[in-house]
Amino acid sequence: MSGSSIVPILLWVLGAVAVALLLWVLFYILVAYIVYTKTMRRTSKEKWARGSSADLDEDANKMSQIGDEWCKANAPFKTDVHIVNDGLNLYGEYYDYGNDKCMVLLSGRTECLRYGYYFTKPYVESGYNVLLIDPRAHGNSDGEFNTTGREESRDTVLWFKLLKEKFGIRSVVLHCICIGSATGIYTILNKECPNFVEGIVTEGMYVNFGESMKNHLKELKKPVFMLHNFIDMWMKHYTGYGMYYGPIDVIHKLKTPLLMLHSKEDLYSTPELAEKLYKLAGSKRKRLVWFDKGAHSRLRITATEKYDACIKSFLGTIKPVRG
Repeated sequence: MSGSSIVPILLWVLGAVAVALLLWVLFYILVAYIVYTKTMRRTSKEKWARGSSADLDEDANKMSQIGDEWCKANAPFKTDVHIVNDGLNLYGEYYDYGNDKCMVLLSGRTECLRYGYYFTKPYVESGYNVLLIDPRAHGNSDGEFNTTGREESRDTVLWFKLLKEKFGIRSVVLHCICIGSATGIYTILNKECPNFVEGIVTEGMYVNFGESMKNHLKELKKPVFMLHNFIDMWMKHYTGYGMYYGPIDVIHKLKTPLLMLHSKEDLYSTPELAEKLYKLAGSKRKRLVWFDKGAHSRLRITATEKYDACIKSFLGTIKPVRG
């Protein structure tokens, strides 16, 4: 076969490979769009609504039942609250027990304020009022996109101002679940944040959402290679924020007392990365408590007494800021 006849064949092969590669990339971009839309974008008010839960497993159902019972029992103390930020109506529930300090709960991805009912008990017993929030794009609040705490932290600053100006709250403790931990840290480090946050409790805090997303994909036996990069691309396209910026980048600046609660079984925010976050945290008063059992954000249901005792002990040792 002459050299002149080989060239067309090589060109055809290279062309076929290029087309196959292009189709593969387009397929991954499409799959990434579907995953991003499913996990980070609210496409209707029914998605991530107050009356529903993202999980239907036994632990989640039990947590929801206990939480709803708490809500009914504490209805006389409740005031519906509302703020506006970026043109979005944001809603919450404030439970007033006559104290000048308040616990503010920042829930995880896909969860609204209803999820927070379950975590209130140790704070109420320690003399705190409670603010539960529907994050933007969750519950009754407006919004379409989850920004992994970036815009949500600005919303939280406004919630703090409401607590201070309308309800006379002088000090706050944050209780943060998963993605809420990032929100909480960004909030505290925001220059507009009132100087009255006396402590932050985190459960299942991740180094950044990108690492958590990769672990989710692995658990679901989905391809990780390149897919997480395209998901990150879609997030940047819609929100301007990437998945690979997170608490790991700023936690060294944190001076607020910190209590980290973490499971040795956490598949998404893995234990070795939790250790890294703890070591980097700039807080002079900090504590990392390990739970041998418990899925991600399922610690209290597996060891309620230990969980509540850790929080009460933490609250007893931190010094109120009284801003």
